Amino acid sequence: MKILVTGGAGFIGSAVVRHIIGNTQDSVINLDKLTYAGNLESLGDSSSHERYAFEQVDICDRAELDRVFHEYQPDRIMHLAAESHVDRSIDGPAAFIETNIFGTYTLLEAARAYWSSLNAERKGSFRFHHISTDEVYGDLDGPEDLFTETTPYAPSSPYSASKASSDHLVRAWHRTYGLPILITNCSNNYGPYHFPEKLIPLVILNALEGKPLPVYGKGNQVRDWLYVEDHARALYKVVTEGKIGETYNIGGHNEKQNIAVVHGICELLEELAPGNPHSRRSNENRASDRVGAGFSSLVTYVTDRPGHDLRYAIDASKIQRELGWTPEESFETGLRKTVQWYLDNLEWCRRVQDGSYQRERLGANV
Repeated sequence: MKILVTGGAGFIGSAVVRHIIGNTQDSVINLDKLTYAGNLESLGDSSSHERYAFEQVDICDRAELDRVFHEYQPDRIMHLAAESHVDRSIDGPAAFIETNIFGTYTLLEAARAYWSSLNAERKGSFRFHHISTDEVYGDLDGPEDLFTETTPYAPSSPYSASKASSDHLVRAWHRTYGLPILITNCSNNYGPYHFPEKLIPLVILNALEGKPLPVYGKGNQVRDWLYVEDHARALYKVVTEGKIGETYNIGGHNEKQNIAVVHGICELLEELAPGNPHSRRSNENRASDRVGAGFSSLVTYVTDRPGHDLRYAIDASKIQRELGWTPEESFETGLRKTVQWYLDNLEWCRRVQDGSYQRERLGANV
């Protein structure tokens, strides 16, 4: 198959591209605007593979989308291109409305026109897979409640509202025009190549530099954590085996309070980076005033985010029952792999933090 992946230079998108190139015989067309969160270095060796192609295109640009569809003739679409950071959506919601709503609409229309032009066999095998988030459901009330595929939407932030809107558009294009769609809603992803503004990489890198580890409110917000490579496997399962018109929730079965995640990272860093000057062992060796404090002493509680949902948790029984997918990583094994990856790839982190990954790509200061 030829699979068009939008947002394939982003965190989840790059994991999908690496999975497809590394584990299947399918070809990938990576379509990405390359905003601040798009980093071609996250693709690793996949970017030089003969089954990989890249197009720097904005999903809001209909003419360019039509060109890409005509030139590459994809069999499947995996739509991951989106603005996705909640804090950024609160500070500047316009970009989220533009990309997540209007961009999805534009992509749907380009895909519909292309799909309508295919012969009967290719038209029957075509799929439009829209990748969304569990944040469209709002938050949960009881400690035993779980998000299912039929949970009513109740988004709390401009980001989640824009993703909810895009979900509704995709379903409407299926109902009205017959476009063969699939939707997935996932829990919080983590793993290699995660942009440093997100919680886990931010805590890892701040701790290594002795900077404060910011925790919203009391840190009692609960999230279900999904290792990004498990998510990539699930997405490929859905786009190749999922039933047209269906929604599949994808979760990691790993509910953790944010403060527990932060302290878990600190403990792993104590083990994996004992020579760091901010570690407990280093403090003990210096006999400093902060003996025994270590990385956890950097935890800093900050004012909570407006409209912050308290608890997310996914019921992923449908995808397990119907498609046979389950996560391979527990939170403990996945977090260990993640911390170790950042320790081993500090140069990638530095290039993201100082912006050099963008400057070299654009050939100018950004």
